[in-house]
Amino acid sequence: MSQPMSVLIVEDEALLAVELGFLVEEAGCVPVGHALDAAVAVQLAARHRPDIALVDVHLADGPTGVDAAREIAGHHGALVLFMPANVKRLPEDLAGACGVIGKPYTDRAVRRALTYLVGCQARGCAESPPPPGLTLSDAYAARWGVHQLEQSA
Repeated sequence: MSQPMSVLIVEDEALLAVELGFLVEEAGCVPVGHALDAAVAVQLAARHRPDIALVDVHLADGPTGVDAAREIAGHHGALVLFMPANVKRLPEDLAGACGVIGKPYTDRAVRRALTYLVGCQARGCAESPPPPGLTLSDAYAARWGVHQLEQSA
């Protein structure tokens, strides 16, 4: 059996971060750290090399989540999933992130998104379109063959 995927939580609202930790575990993953700001997020990503990072845009040090996500995805190899209150604040390329779930989101949507990402990453392709609430970046939709799935449906 393969090892569960590790997840870094980058969220400055403590209660929300704790809730995300529980949802990560319910999805069969392992939380490896929680960062309140971009600098700590990048340090934790370098130390733990998480498989997935859940990243908010507005952190304790300001709207630095996009920069942290770009660093975590580009230099530390994690799949980054944005979880912002305002999706419109994200750059068009999603800063290298695989996708986004906008707030407010449901517990079910987060668990389904994590399960979906774990499956896509493990197989190297998608077996279905993304679950409701999860929007993949164009780059990851192409990488995982999501457009072909949608066209054949």
